[in-house]
Amino acid sequence: MARHNLGTVVSFEVTRTLTKRGFWIATLIVPVIIGIVIGLVALSNSATDSSLDSQKNEKFSFSYSDESGYVDPAVVASFGGTKAASRQEAIAAVKAGVLDAYFDYGSDPTKQPTEVYGVDRGIFNNGKYASAATRLLVASAEARVGDPKLAALLQGNLPIDLTAIGPDGNIASGIGSVIPPLIFLVIFYIVFLLLGNQMLNSPLEEKENRVAEMILTTLNPTTLIVGKVISLFIIGVVQALVFAAPIIIGYLFFRTALNIPNFDLPVLVFEPGQMAVGALLLIGGFALFTGTLFAAGAIMPTVKDASLIFGILMVLIFVQLYAATLIVSNPQAFIVQVFTYFPYSAPVTAMLRNGFGSLHPIESTIVIVELFALSAIVLRLAVRLFRFGSIEYTKRVSLGRLLPPKQGN
Repeated sequence: MARHNLGTVVSFEVTRTLTKRGFWIATLIVPVIIGIVIGLVALSNSATDSSLDSQKNEKFSFSYSDESGYVDPAVVASFGGTKAASRQEAIAAVKAGVLDAYFDYGSDPTKQPTEVYGVDRGIFNNGKYASAATRLLVASAEARVGDPKLAALLQGNLPIDLTAIGPDGNIASGIGSVIPPLIFLVIFYIVFLLLGNQMLNSPLEEKENRVAEMILTTLNPTTLIVGKVISLFIIGVVQALVFAAPIIIGYLFFRTALNIPNFDLPVLVFEPGQMAVGALLLIGGFALFTGTLFAAGAIMPTVKDASLIFGILMVLIFVQLYAATLIVSNPQAFIVQVFTYFPYSAPVTAMLRNGFGSLHPIESTIVIVELFALSAIVLRLAVRLFRFGSIEYTKRVSLGRLLPPKQGN
């Protein structure tokens, strides 16, 4: 019977939420906006690339002065330029519109900025002058070296294949092993950004509608609370998939237009231990924060009264990001240890450390046990608070009511 009631609660909560017009408006508005932005960016990048390509191939008249002696006259001629008679005459020619541009190279182009004067062609087209001045100097240097490979070495644009060896003598997986376990951290943030308010509102809906006491005549409070938690998880999965759709579509079909690098998925390394720890930390953290928000919703008469607790929990979720660099670089620091073991900062800190491989198995075991144990206590407390708070419509439930009555002498 309890199992049947649990299924009824989950089915009712999910159906009620997914059939609300407001839910789909709020859910779809973000991916629609993302889709519009992706389209605009794709069109803009396409136009920009076409403009840059035309600028690279565009010929314009220019003259130059060179105190360094590095500029090769033959290269200048191939670019369609000439040597200026004097700086003043060249600048005057540019001002008069007779000459498109003038480049003035100092005695040491590596330290002194090259002065470029050009006829104004608009903020986006004026960049062609600086680009041409740079390409002219680079081409002259390459011609002076005489060896294209040596010129490439001097520029430093070289392919490097790094192989890192770990303390155990095995090849380290690098960023490929960091990304998969950090996916759990991303999911954790997405869930609470999308469902935080709904977690808080869920136990308050029946109370504010004055139907809580009637529901409790047919349902066990534990069944009701657990059913709401499961339904919130299902709704969160639906929202996450809807939010991810435009990003996936943009990557698969508009990667070139959006200038998104081609991510080599086979390099990802899924370490079973790290993935298991990440999943357990996500579940434990989700249960703890959900139970806490349910307890806050049960103890307070209105959403407005419970919003303070919600704000505090949001701060606890995001405060670790300010110490993210320290968490990654020095996990044994005192503040990192505090964040690791304090229950309401432990999920984020532990998942971050787990991703970067600095969470020791003993530490992960302690944190996971702590999260699940405290989650069970908080969820049980939320059930008791909901039982007492379901008929409190105007004032906060006193925690003293949860204590057993004193026995008489």
